[in-house]
Amino acid sequence: MTPNIDPIIHIDEELCTGCRRCAAVCPVDAIIGEAGTPQKIDAHRCVVCGQCVQTCAAYAAESEPALTSRAEKLRQRGQLSSVREPLFAAYSTGHALELKEALADPKRYKVVQCAPVIRVSLAEEFGLPFGTLTPGKMAAALRLLNFDRVYDTNFGADVTIMEEGSELIGRVMSGERLPMFTSCCPAWVKHAETAAPHVLDHLSSCKSPMQMVGALVKTYSAELDGVAPADILSVAVMPCTCKKFEAGRDEMNVDGLREVDMVITTRELAQLIKDKGIDFMNLPDEPFDSPLGKYSGAGTIFGATGGVMEAAIRTGYELVTHESIPNLQLDFIRGDEGIRTATVQIGDLELKVAIVAGLKYVSSILEQVSDGTCPYHFIEVMACPEGCVSGGGQPKLLLETQRKAAYQARKSSIYRHDSNQKVRKSHENPAIIKLYKDFLGEPLGHTSHHLLHTKFFSRSVKGELK
Repeated sequence: MTPNIDPIIHIDEELCTGCRRCAAVCPVDAIIGEAGTPQKIDAHRCVVCGQCVQTCAAYAAESEPALTSRAEKLRQRGQLSSVREPLFAAYSTGHALELKEALADPKRYKVVQCAPVIRVSLAEEFGLPFGTLTPGKMAAALRLLNFDRVYDTNFGADVTIMEEGSELIGRVMSGERLPMFTSCCPAWVKHAETAAPHVLDHLSSCKSPMQMVGALVKTYSAELDGVAPADILSVAVMPCTCKKFEAGRDEMNVDGLREVDMVITTRELAQLIKDKGIDFMNLPDEPFDSPLGKYSGAGTIFGATGGVMEAAIRTGYELVTHESIPNLQLDFIRGDEGIRTATVQIGDLELKVAIVAGLKYVSSILEQVSDGTCPYHFIEVMACPEGCVSGGGQPKLLLETQRKAAYQARKSSIYRHDSNQKVRKSHENPAIIKLYKDFLGEPLGHTSHHLLHTKFFSRSVKGELK
């Protein structure tokens, strides 16, 4: 099974009113058209972040006979026939219908992973307040949907810190390819490949946490469960529409098998739960499966802007100094949309860091790298306004006034979940320690390089670079 990486974001010309609200939130000017006329998307420039899907307010009127039927539009969009929500002009290709059919196949061993922020946003689709934390109900619902293993992308986030943190320490010590950019946001990676290929050597070579879990599902986990990798259906639930694109990249395979066979969004998971008739509100809490369901608080905070940086510093500090970090809650890293910078004292090293929340803010940093004046060692970039909490696949906020409150509630819930974890540093996660002891060997070792690292390639077209 090969994920489809054809254009994932669409604008329905029958429904678009040409209000250009989508163009106003697009960070890369990929929306084309005059006001008052249907808009089009430049698929090459588009980073598939889905912010246009989140903000679109034009939807199909049920009483308009001239439109293509609702049933046909749902089919074209890859959505279940049971979906009752309005059909908006801007939408992302769905895979819930395809996944429903795959889950009914008794020959497949069905494995799912969930991104950190799904557990703080899924409940909104069932009428609960913004940011309600429901990891246990989510795990129970996924088992009722017929998944054989319920794993967690947070585990992959912990692995990412082990690999990326080691990579950063090596680069800082050698002074090579600095600054180092994070590589876990696929929309940022696509933008770098398209508009700034000169910085690709500065990106961490780490695959994203989703792809790391996918690779381990078809190797480490397959061995533990005694399942042939080719029989595994690897599914990811993501807040991000660009994760569908990332899973389909040619290089995202392990020994010829796709690492992640299918990606659905938070909204699509809610649609599947409703379609199955599952009473989500009254589900008993269930745990994730071991070992790829065990995570630290550091893995959880990947869902908010600054989370990757904070998790990396927690581990990096202790690997470099061999001392406990004085304070686990790094408030100077946390924040909202925009650019934040800080200097972190790690032993004798003054580590200069920057956090970019929102892709439209990254251009100044890219210019600094180009002219050799960038002062930072490590830069986190997330394409969406406040990180994954504001992803294009998250529950749609129908009123603009709700947006800030929703993002704040989701972030607060993530940080509360972190603070309640017994283990809050990736390198202290017992499941991570065992993974390296039994399977990977060491960070940046041969097996890690084979499974968990990748290369990025220029997608630029001659003449388009500014």
